[in-house]
Amino acid sequence: MNIPTPHMTAGAEDIAKTVLMPADPLAAQYIAENFLYDSKCFNQVRNMLGYTGTYKGKKISVMGSGIGMPSTGIYTYELFQFYGVERIVKLGFSNPIQPDLSPSELIIAMGASTSYSNYADSYELPGSFAPIADYQLVRNAVNLAKDEGISYRVGTVLTTDVFYLDDQKVWDRWVKMGILLRDMETAALYLTAARAGAQALSLLVAGDYGNAEAEKTYHKAIKIALELG
Repeated sequence: MNIPTPHMTAGAEDIAKTVLMPADPLAAQYIAENFLYDSKCFNQVRNMLGYTGTYKGKKISVMGSGIGMPSTGIYTYELFQFYGVERIVKLGFSNPIQPDLSPSELIIAMGASTSYSNYADSYELPGSFAPIADYQLVRNAVNLAKDEGISYRVGTVLTTDVFYLDDQKVWDRWVKMGILLRDMETAALYLTAARAGAQALSLLVAGDYGNAEAEKTYHKAIKIALELG
């Protein structure tokens, strides 16, 4: 497909090789305005804001993905396949599954299980695919967290299409499997990255907007993501 796409108006040179990707487009705007130098908006289609600027002299882009795997899959596919993006680092607030998780802990998502989703069926694989992060990004994120004295955990998250579940006890079964928290985008990111031969990583916070401790951790995650670029 030629660019621009039905979802992005950016030109071929408007997007950096590294893209930070929160779900919320207003979070993308916030990152651009507060962390990037001389940022310029490259997309406003459907209000899915995207910006490119520089951080410590490096060209970096940031763009929202929307909520869920279908939306994330569209934007990550187009970024990887049509715009030549080499790595995407997702940033997000998520719901903890393990009862001892603290909002002060950064979750470095090594892998992403799924529930209630047939997203991977689009690849028509003769079996089950295990979506994982890029090892180099995981290792670098761990080293950066250590250097900054940031509390972190590396592990597997659960990507689900369901936010409001009637039977909340279902999540208890995932606790037994060591799943740290649940989000709604990571598996789609890792799948599209694998298909594109690109790099991907999710840096997640076990808490919500409005939680002061979670927001502090989120800001630390932004800085780590920028350094990964």
